[in-house]
Amino acid sequence: MLGLFLNAIVAGVLLGGFYAAVSVGVTISFGMLDIANIAQPAFILLGCYAAYMTNMLWGIDPILTGIVMTPAFFLLGMIVYRLYYFAFERRGDQAIQGLAFFFGLLFVGEVSLVLIFGVDYRFVAANYIGPSIHLGIVELPLRMLLPCVFSLIMVGLLQLYLSRSFIGRAILAVSQDGQALQLMAASPTRIKQIAVGISIATCAVAGSFLIIIQPVEPSIGRDYIGRIFAICVLGGMTSMPGMLVASMLLGIVESLTATFYGPSWAPAVAFGFLLVTLAVRPAGLMGR
Repeated sequence: MLGLFLNAIVAGVLLGGFYAAVSVGVTISFGMLDIANIAQPAFILLGCYAAYMTNMLWGIDPILTGIVMTPAFFLLGMIVYRLYYFAFERRGDQAIQGLAFFFGLLFVGEVSLVLIFGVDYRFVAANYIGPSIHLGIVELPLRMLLPCVFSLIMVGLLQLYLSRSFIGRAILAVSQDGQALQLMAASPTRIKQIAVGISIATCAVAGSFLIIIQPVEPSIGRDYIGRIFAICVLGGMTSMPGMLVASMLLGIVESLTATFYGPSWAPAVAFGFLLVTLAVRPAGLMGR
């Protein structure tokens, strides 16, 4: 029983590391910019299929593909924000109409992937998919451990960039006081464009993690919409450390529930935990 409990905790921490990778982009776009990009899972799936294609055709490591594809996803994010800005934000219609825009992107992305790849599950091949590291009674599957480690590195680098660079601090400030930012000779629109680019750039890496952890098909992104936004809210919206802690807690709660009560209970218990936490602390774990 002790071994089962410890392995469930470890699996939850590793799962939480992956959740941090898929949630960090929404923490930037939704938490810091108030842009409800519900199409984020579609971009993550695009990252999955990019890793799948390069792995199938040339045998390239999925994580390497995710890192190499990051600049392309950054440019894609900047283009998406430009479309969003000219169509909605500039006219002050970024609430319901903007949400519909991102829902449309999610739908178009999913349908496009279905037309190109079909509905069959796709997976990648790598030396670390399958083996595990055994530390006594604790098992560390490499397919979970490596995404968790690289996710922590990515979140750490982003936190460093946001806290130390001028653009990073401008991203934190743009949703709070755009006029003050203009007085500092910085364009709020330009800063938001860069921020959304960074947000979607993380999807290239997160997508490569997802297809390592499990086979994917075009509709699987729907499973993560609720979790991504729940983690963002639970962490405190604008807090990167809060998002990381929330990811770990949600992963552990889901893992313990799936281990002792069955996988079907995991989402319900996890979101129940979210509601209880927000009832006690409405601003989130590290919200102000």
